[in-house]
Amino acid sequence: MSRTAGFAARARHSTVTWPVLALLALLVLNAVVTPSFLDLRFQDGHLYGSLVDILKNGAPTLLIALGMTVVIATRGIDLSVGAVAAIAGAVACTTIAGSADQGSASTALWGMALALGLCVALGAWNGFLVSVLGIQPIIATLVLMTAGRGVAMLITDGQIVTVNNGTYAGVGAGFLVLPVAILISLGVFALVAVLTRRTALGTLIEAVGSNPTASRLAGVRSRTIIWTVYVFAALCAGVAGLMISSNVSAADANNAGLWIELDAILAVVLGGTALSGGRYSLTGTLVGALLIQTLTTTVYTIGIPSEVTLVFKALVVIAVCLVQSPKARALLRRGRRSPAPPGPPAGAGGEGTAGATETAPTAKAGQR
Repeated sequence: MSRTAGFAARARHSTVTWPVLALLALLVLNAVVTPSFLDLRFQDGHLYGSLVDILKNGAPTLLIALGMTVVIATRGIDLSVGAVAAIAGAVACTTIAGSADQGSASTALWGMALALGLCVALGAWNGFLVSVLGIQPIIATLVLMTAGRGVAMLITDGQIVTVNNGTYAGVGAGFLVLPVAILISLGVFALVAVLTRRTALGTLIEAVGSNPTASRLAGVRSRTIIWTVYVFAALCAGVAGLMISSNVSAADANNAGLWIELDAILAVVLGGTALSGGRYSLTGTLVGALLIQTLTTTVYTIGIPSEVTLVFKALVVIAVCLVQSPKARALLRRGRRSPAPPGPPAGAGGEGTAGATETAPTAKAGQR
C-alpha cells in the first residue's frame, strides 16, 4: 500500500502526468467519435493506422522540439528553426532538380548532405551571436527567422521545386515496417537521451542554464556548450525540413515548416521544461509533441470548423498549463475545502472578552 501511495504522490507532482492524461483523453475522444481510430493493420510489410499517422506527422515537430529542449535548458530560445527547415528542403530539392541524374541515390545523398551542412553553419551563426557577441537569444534567432525564409525563396526562385527521387522520398514517406520518419525521430531521441542522461553533458547543460556565472567560475565552458546546442537545434531543424519536403517530393519555401517553431516551444513547455532554463525533461518533450499532433488530428476528426481551430487548440493548451501550475492547483484545492466552523456564540466569548477589556482600566486606575 505504501508503494502505491508513493507512486501516486510522485505521479501527482510529476510534470509529465497531466500532459499524459490530456493525451489519453484526446485518444479516447477520437476513439469515441471514430471507432476504428485505434485500429492497426499490417499490409505489404507496413504498419498502418491513425496512431501511426500521428507518430509520422509529429516526427518533424518532435525533432525540432528535441533541439529546442536543450536550447531552452541553457536559458536560450531559437525562433529560426522553421526557416532553417525551409532552407534545408529548398537546398536539397534544388540540388536534386538541377542534377543531370535526378533519380540516383548519390544525387539525393549529396543534396541532403549540402542541406544539413548549411544548417550546421546557420546553427553556428546563431550560437556565435548568442555565446560570443552576447546578443539576447530571442533577438539573435529572430534575425534568421526573418531572413531565413527569404533565403529559401531566393534558393528556389520563389517557385515550388518538385523532384522525382525514390531515395529522397524515402526519408519522409518511406517505410521500414514503421515510417522512416518515425524511426529517425525516435533514433535521435534515444541518442539525445543517452548523451545527456548517461554522460556529464546533461549536467553541464543544466548548470549553464541554472547559473551561467557560477558554472563559468566552476570551469564549465559555457560558451562552447551554448554554441553546441544551437548547432544541434539547427541540425534537428534541417532533418525535419528534409522530412517535410521529401514527404511531398517538393520544396515550398513559403509554407514548409511555417510556425513549427511555436509548436516545438509549446511541446517543450507542455512537457514541463521551464523557459527560465535549468532542468529539462526529454520524456516530457516527447509527450508534448505527441499531444500537439494528436490535438491537430482531433480537430479534423471531430469536424471542428477551420475558423475556430486555433481557438480550440488554445483552450486545450491553456487547460493543460493550468492543471500543471502548482498555484492553480493550490487555488483549486482551496476552493474545494469545506468552510471554516462558526465561531463561539456571541454570549459566551463576546462577554468574556468585554469583561477582560473593562477590568484592565479599573486595575490601572487602582494602581495609580
